[in-house]
Formats: sequence, C-alpha cells, structure tokens
Amino acid sequence: MALSRYGVVVALALLIAFGAARYDNFLGAYNVLTFLRYNSMFALVGLGMTFVIMTGGIDLSVGAVAALGSVVSALLSPFGLWAGAAGGALAGLVVGMINGAIVTRLNIMPFIVTLATMLAARGTALLLAHNTSVSVSYDTSFIAIGQGDVLGFPIPAWIAFLCYAAGSVLLNVTAFGRAVLAVGGSEDASRMMGLPVGRVTFIVYAISGLLAGIAGVILAAQFGAGQPVEGAGWELFAISAVVVGGTLLTGGEGSIGTTLAGVLLLGLIFNILNFENGLGQISLSAYWQSVIRGAFLLLVVVMQARLLGARGSAGAF
Repeated sequence: MALSRYGVVVALALLIAFGAARYDNFLGAYNVLTFLRYNSMFALVGLGMTFVIMTGGIDLSVGAVAALGSVVSALLSPFGLWAGAAGGALAGLVVGMINGAIVTRLNIMPFIVTLATMLAARGTALLLAHNTSVSVSYDTSFIAIGQGDVLGFPIPAWIAFLCYAAGSVLLNVTAFGRAVLAVGGSEDASRMMGLPVGRVTFIVYAISGLLAGIAGVILAAQFGAGQPVEGAGWELFAISAVVVGGTLLTGGEGSIGTTLAGVLLLGLIFNILNFENGLGQISLSAYWQSVIRGAFLLLVVVMQARLLGARGSAGAF
C-alpha cells in the first residue's frame, strides 16, 4: 500500500510545480494564505473522518454538523470569541457523541446512523437560523478565529495544524491509536484481545463531530455568518481526501499525514481550475466541483480495490 499512501505526496508536489510554472503569483503570499485559510475547514473534517474510517466506519453527517456549528457559534458570537467557539464546537461534539452512542449501543450500521443525524443536524440548523444566514457579531473579537493571523499565518491554518499534530500523536504514540487500527482490522479479534471496541468506536465519532463543529466555527468567523445550508458535499470531500491519502475504506490501515496531503491535493486541483478560469482557458461553474469530486473519489476507490486485490493475490502464493 506504499504506492496508494505516498503517491499522494508525489502527486501534490508535481501539482505544485505545475501551478508554479504555469501561473503568475501561484506561490504568492496572497494565494497561498487564502488557500490555507479556506481549506483548513476541510482539513478538520478530513481528520475526523480518518479516525472513523480507520475503524471501518463512515460519518456522513460532518457537512451538516459543520453547518449547525456555524449557526450556533454565530448566535453565541455576541457573547465573545470563546462563547462562540465553544458553542459551535460543543454542538458538533454532541452530534458526534449521539452518532457514537447509537452505533455502539444499538449496533446500527454507521451509514444509516450518520445519514439520519445528517438530516437532523441540517434541520436543526435551519430551525435555529429561521431558514436564513445568521450574521456574527462584529462587536466582539469572534471573527478573528476565521479572519485573523498569528505570526503572519492564518489562525484557521494554525488550528488545523495543531489538530493534525495532536491526531498524529494520538494515532502513532498512544494505545488508543493502536486500538483504532485493531478495531478496523477486526472487531471480533479486538474483542478477543480485550480491547474496548465500543469505547474506541464511540470516541472516534465524538472526535469527528467535535472537529466538524470546529470547522463550523471557522466557517462562521471566516464568512461573517452562520450558514445553515453550507456544508453540502463536505462529507464527500473528506472521504475523498482520506481515501486518496491511502486509508483503507475497510479500516485497519491509515495515516494522518497523508490525509492532510489528500486535502491539500484536492484543494489544489480546484485552486488550479480557478486559475484556468481566470486565464479564460476553460469556464467551469462551481457545480462542476461536485462532478469532479465524485469522479475523483470513484477513480481512487477503484484503484485502491485493484491494489488490494493484487496484494491479496500475491499473498495467496
């Protein structure tokens, strides 16, 4: 699986080289910082999705949870930065804990559970927002979470970086990380080894919900409004980034660092398409992004299946 895991890093490097050679200001500070600021939200939902998929699960609710988090944080933003940030993150954590509790306690398929909570989170966001965008308060420092910089680097990118650093330590250093991979490899074998399968599964869904909620906080602060209809397709982006990064959809194998590379690769593809639109070479509407994401995900899943099949055939001999 080295090709499927680290090939994304090579592809990312080649794409950066192509963009730098073809477009003026591609590596300019404005484009780079804007790119990192915007894609930090996708990086966060991708990180949470990585842990879920490594256990063999799926979380379809992340986009709707981010939308709910953005609305809650916007509503609480008049009370200050920390109130808005904590409210949005807590809303995501609650949904994640609900997902984890239902999956583990009632033994219902994650696909069904997270599909249901996706609809519920979206409906709750629309109810709280009265079916419209909720403006954030500019009388507090809340918008700094999305629009501010620290040491010349966007705050959203700092948040994503710190979360990925923590996620990498959690996966690669702690017993919990080893348990996540073991559960994804085989739940039955994990139980026989005495691992707390239910607790591990519950925690990864809670992590996914929390990170989606934080992404929602950044969304509200960055664009100045809680947006209940935003987040559609974010789950597809996250799954694509995770799979492109070499994490197996069947669970048991994955990497935090290559998920980040997958997020950057997908974001860079659309960044390059925007540059092409600017040059007048092509003219693609925003709706084409969904088409490209879907086709890209299908291609990567097919390639992953073929690599697994080839590895299985080799192992048979």
